[in-house]
Amino acid sequence: MLTVGDHLPEFALQATVGIDSPNTAFKDLTDKSYPGKWLVVFAWPKDFTFICPTEIAAFGRMNGEFSDRDAQVLGLSTDSEFVHFAWRRDHADLRDLPFPMLADVKREFSAALGILDKNEGVCLRATFIVDPEGVIRHVSVNDLSVGRNPEETLRILDGLQTDELCPCNWTKGEETITIP
Repeated sequence: MLTVGDHLPEFALQATVGIDSPNTAFKDLTDKSYPGKWLVVFAWPKDFTFICPTEIAAFGRMNGEFSDRDAQVLGLSTDSEFVHFAWRRDHADLRDLPFPMLADVKREFSAALGILDKNEGVCLRATFIVDPEGVIRHVSVNDLSVGRNPEETLRILDGLQTDELCPCNWTKGEETITIP
């Protein structure tokens, strides 16, 4: 699995960006699609499951806060763009998602990240925070049975963006650690 200090692998994937029309619902995205931005890439195992929509909807509700920090959220699974489209259309909490859902049907990006579950062959619940230079600055991975906390992802992004030492449970606006 890639870790802190590694570079985000190159990718070119089809993404579902809406449900208004099949003509505008899909977009080609690459690792270069958001120059100068932080990326928050979070992966889930499968569409049409139980824990995944709770996480995806939570990231969606917080998307404005990530945007305010010059970060682009990108969802990722090995499902196709058409499955993403159907899920967004059919699940009330996902209809108005403000971020793209990447379709890694060949599993190349997921494999390059090192996040494919060895038994199931689907993405683990992995989250990567990537700086504007493409360097991975944070990685977390949960078991398939436990959802993650987007508020914690935002807190970590805030800490990384200070370029200072942030103590345990630090939140934006609090003092950082200074070394005498």
